[in-house]
This record gives sequence, structure tokens and C-alpha cells, in this order.
Amino acid sequence: MPLPQKNKEYGTMEYWDARYSQEDPDTSFDWFKSYADIATYIHPLINDKNARILMLGSGNSKFSEDMWEDGYRNIVNVDYSAVVIEQMRARHAELRPEMEWHEMDVRNLLFEDASFDIAIDKGTMDAMMTSSTDVWDPPEDVIKDCTAEVSEVLRVLRPSGTFLYITFGQPHFRKRFLTGPHSSGTRLEIKQLGESFHYYMYILRKST
Repeated sequence: MPLPQKNKEYGTMEYWDARYSQEDPDTSFDWFKSYADIATYIHPLINDKNARILMLGSGNSKFSEDMWEDGYRNIVNVDYSAVVIEQMRARHAELRPEMEWHEMDVRNLLFEDASFDIAIDKGTMDAMMTSSTDVWDPPEDVIKDCTAEVSEVLRVLRPSGTFLYITFGQPHFRKRFLTGPHSSGTRLEIKQLGESFHYYMYILRKST
């Protein structure tokens, strides 16, 4: 499918439903880094292979599949595109039947409080930022959407849970969405990934 005419389309369900409907159901696409690229960072952060992991805006990425093959067998995937959720559920039904797929908006997670150990966002929050043309002063709707996701993630994480956010966004543009009244009682650590072109892993831990 052609790229959207405007970047802000990346933040709409209509774009993603249309894109997934037109792509081959076996197509995969990973934003930013693949699991293999960052597995050495993931292992010490998720040292329990039985941890319950929430994948936010999973799309048709192979990230969950690769984590599964690495021994993480308790993965729950959510995406607000019903099209891709059905495709991924069918794709993994035979080989990975325990992996869950749910049509769900990351800003309104339909899970109980304190039900996950880890939550991972790799590009989903960034898609919600595409309606803004000013990274220094994003509009109120972008701030509202991004902080809503963080608030919901923290709600469903257990008291010792961790939110991993992987993005190319530099700290002076992204910290504002991860820190503040909506994320009280947390500690933020930032790791820089890559050499020539940098990516970042924001590690937001709930304080016990």
C-alpha cells in the first residue's frame, strides 16, 4: 500500500485498517528495531520468561513472535485495527495458540488493574504524535492521547511492573509524555540505542 499522503494518517484507525486489508495477510513490518536488534537489552529487563507481557499496538510486527521463540510465552497483543488482529490471530493459531490477540485501544485498555508485569510500545505512541507538526509544542490532543496511554499502562501494570517504550524520539521531546502527575510513583531510565542513527528505550518503572 502507498505511504499516506499526510503523516497524520498514521494516527488513524482508517489508515491502518485499509493498509492491512490491502496487504498480504502474511506481511510483517517492524518499526524501528527488530527484536534481534535489542534482545540483549530486553533480557536483563525481563529476566522472568513467565512474565505477563502486554504488546501495545502490535500491528503485524514479528516482535511478539520473536520474543515467543526466545522463550517468553505469556504475551498479550493489542491493536485497534480489527483487521490486523484477525490476521495475526489466524497466523499464530497453530504454532502459538497461547498467544492472545485483542482488538483494543491503548488509551482505553480493557484489562483489570495490576494484571501485567511488562508493557512494550514500539512505535504506537509515535503514531499518535503524527498529527503534530511542532515537536516542541505539540497540540493538546496529542498530549492527551499520549498521557492517556501512559496512564492506562501504569494502571494495568503490577506494583513492580515496567513500561518499555522504544522510539527514535529524543528525550527532550518524549520525557514530557512519560513524566508528570499522570505517572506519579515511577522512575524513568533512558537508554540510547544504535550508533550512527540513535533510537531510545525509555524504561518507566513503577515504584514499589
